[in-house]
Amino acid sequence: MKAALKKFGKGLATFFKGLGKSVATFASMIYGNKKAFAGAIILMLFVFLALFGRLIFPYDETTSFSQMYQSPSAEHILGTDGMGRDLFDMIIYGTRDVMSIAFMTALMTVGLGAVVGIVAGYAGGWTDKVIGVVLNVVMSLPTFPILLIMSMFITIKDNFTLAVILSIFSWPGLARAVRAQIISLKERDFIQICKVMGLSKAHIIFSELLPNIMSFVAINFISSMKNAITASVGMMTLGLALFEPTNWGGIIVNARNSGAFAIPAARLSIIAPIVTIMLFQIGAILFSNGLDEAFNPRLRKN
Repeated sequence: MKAALKKFGKGLATFFKGLGKSVATFASMIYGNKKAFAGAIILMLFVFLALFGRLIFPYDETTSFSQMYQSPSAEHILGTDGMGRDLFDMIIYGTRDVMSIAFMTALMTVGLGAVVGIVAGYAGGWTDKVIGVVLNVVMSLPTFPILLIMSMFITIKDNFTLAVILSIFSWPGLARAVRAQIISLKERDFIQICKVMGLSKAHIIFSELLPNIMSFVAINFISSMKNAITASVGMMTLGLALFEPTNWGGIIVNARNSGAFAIPAARLSIIAPIVTIMLFQIGAILFSNGLDEAFNPRLRKN
């Protein structure tokens, strides 16, 4: 047992050592790809707002119906909502919650999907068959009807639980894709040489297989964040997630419930959060597509 743990530890240490050396190469490849660089700038802006936005743009929860649906001005950059609250400050304040949901969902989705995919692809045999059955069952579940039924009985009150629910329906597709890549990689010559040399499974997984799928995992991490934001907005609209007035989805729901679609002066309270979501989506798409171009030799430009 101790020997196995020691081998596992050595394999893990080798992986992180190689990962550290790859950071500079990764950064240079991102900088050299216009799509990835532009997407990174947009995503970094949202990360910055999530970390420091509340300090720079303090949000005043005080309602004032005399200030409702004010036009954009120096005092209110995007105007106000149906309760007289500053729309720009609301969007900035809600960025932290939205980004935390997206990050936790992507982390759980990619973590579970990658681990299950690697185990299924490398182990093979009955392990692969059992995991394959589980993947088929989860992927066959009708997501929207299940969420709709859940919304009738429960209301999710914290971001972590919301992220768990979102990741449950997201990880099987990634696991299947990772499994296919591992099956392909483990038949290649460099893996066979490792086996002939008697190298441990931990070394093969962490030092040989995992680095070869890291770009694919990174791309799926960004894509999972993008999908999580859209899904969380939908879950709040369904009533499954607790209504939060500063959440981008909450702003849209609140504007819809107050009849903003029919009030010309109120339309910005709907357009602003939608444009914010679209901007994040564009950044995520550019970054993930740029990563694919940077790491995929068939797409890389000379």
